[in-house]
Amino acid sequence: MDRDYELQTHQAEDRHWWYRGRRGVLERVFDGLDLPAGGAPIRILDAGCGSGRNMIELARRGTVTGVELSAPSVEKARERGCGEVIEGSVLGMPFADDSFDLAVSLDVIEHLEDDLGALRELRRTVAPGGALLVTVPAYQWLWSGHDEINHHERRYTRRSLQAVAEQAGWTQTRTTYFNSLLLPVAILLRVLDRINTKTTESSLDLWVPPEPVNRVLELPLMLEAAMISRGGRIPAGLSLLSVFR
Repeated sequence: MDRDYELQTHQAEDRHWWYRGRRGVLERVFDGLDLPAGGAPIRILDAGCGSGRNMIELARRGTVTGVELSAPSVEKARERGCGEVIEGSVLGMPFADDSFDLAVSLDVIEHLEDDLGALRELRRTVAPGGALLVTVPAYQWLWSGHDEINHHERRYTRRSLQAVAEQAGWTQTRTTYFNSLLLPVAILLRVLDRINTKTTESSLDLWVPPEPVNRVLELPLMLEAAMISRGGRIPAGLSLLSVFR
């Protein structure tokens, strides 16, 4: 990710409708996970934790450890004080086998040339009976300036994500697209992104609109979160979420 864009992300992710909405979706999925029960807190890994914003919610569910490659993001994540944050790559993490009950990798593996290697490393560090929750951007045909500025390697479909995860030793137990209601808008912005380099989707990514507008844009994700919490599966969307065992 471009450094300036990364720092702008740190400023936006608390208030931006997309980040707030995604956290709402994730919370509902976390609620439905059947994780190992016992006396000790659940051990959680946030692989590619960025600034550590999601560690705030994860820390309420157990003991959370973050791994992040970018030094500025590591510094920001440590300032949050939600758990240990290690500077390093998800392709080679300094943990013993079976160290965690739950791993999350939220919009991370699309940045990696070796997504299979990352999923294998996550498989190594998650204990038997544990789970992995992954989110990624959907559909290669939606490739745009947004992907370029974020240094993405690829976008996924349900089948392509399932295939690489199964190759790494995971079994998919749940999958759904999300952010579906804004898909037509995103398609239009992708078209404009290819035609006009001055007004692009990537230039609008981190703009936080006035709060009434921000809430309206967040509402579709809230509705999807409610649907997902009841076991629903959304057939299409800008993002893809999968749970693996």
